[in-house]
Amino acid sequence: MSHQAVAITLRSESQGGSFAAALQGAARILMIRVLVRASSPLARAGLESLLGSYPALQVIGGTDKDGRGVESESPPDVLLVEADTLADPAVREAVDWASAGGPAVLLVHNPAVEPAVDALRAGVKAVLPSTMDGAEIALAIQAAAAGLVVLDAAGVETFLRVPSLVARGEKLTEALTGREVEVLELIAAGLGNKEIAARMTISEHTVKFHVASIMGKLGAGSRTEAVTLGIRHGLIMI
Repeated sequence: MSHQAVAITLRSESQGGSFAAALQGAARILMIRVLVRASSPLARAGLESLLGSYPALQVIGGTDKDGRGVESESPPDVLLVEADTLADPAVREAVDWASAGGPAVLLVHNPAVEPAVDALRAGVKAVLPSTMDGAEIALAIQAAAAGLVVLDAAGVETFLRVPSLVARGEKLTEALTGREVEVLELIAAGLGNKEIAARMTISEHTVKFHVASIMGKLGAGSRTEAVTLGIRHGLIMI
């Protein structure tokens, strides 16, 4: 299943509303298989117990002597990592997993902002404080499985002010056209190329041309990064 890049926030959405609508694409997944890695056996056991209370989530994998998840016979739908800091080896493994296209959610006790942004740019779907409650963690996992990028509402402004978000240049070398901004907005809304073409009554080939142009002008390496940079430059709002 192909997923599109959409940024959403927790806490304000955890009561339902637009977040529920954003997760409609996840309805196709009958059971989300989650592999848990944690900083201690106690932390892992706590997360597994918490996730076990949500029927849509299935914890997989065993436990090694350090309390970390071990690989199961088939890959998980989402990798959930709990760590003290973003320098934890399990976090680096999660970033590698995300870079290869696997959805990863990080729960970090002390999430330094710039490393968190780097993790998001690498493909991690969420870097969240470990103080998140069970419902918020479950929603983040469901969102990640649906291909959505999840941000903690309390930290969004901080993330957007980090210079590394626009490390390739604060100023755009060439401004986006009105049509390209419209396409970027639709990408942020989770639409694929075919859906964008239908919405704008243009060909899919033209949409692909616009997407390539957008990513080139923003210096983005992915649709997710294009959306993030679009927000940072004030071109779109989520």
